[in-house]
Amino acid sequence: MSQAITTAEFDSVIAGSDKPVLVDFWAPWCGPCRALGPTVEQVSDEMADRLTVYKCNVDEEPDLATRFRIVSIPTLILFKGGQPVHTMVGNMPKPSLVSELEANL
Repeated sequence: MSQAITTAEFDSVIAGSDKPVLVDFWAPWCGPCRALGPTVEQVSDEMADRLTVYKCNVDEEPDLATRFRIVSIPTLILFKGGQPVHTMVGNMPKPSLVSELEANL
């Protein structure tokens, strides 16, 4: 199950994670974000042993959206060792999301 993440805790949570972290940048008014949400939750549950998933509401955390140059949502960014290593933009089917994650874990 994914958790919400805020600007205040972002650096310590991402840098302090012992496994890769996927952050879903989204907004409640975004149709593709809502469509991708259940897929992200399934991946979060199924890959919980290898990956931690957080959701960042860009309306509530505009500083994070600016920092990571989020211009289109949904945007998923995979972090390893506290650094962004892979970015995926837009809604995608679950097999595509899983294969992109697998290739970058």
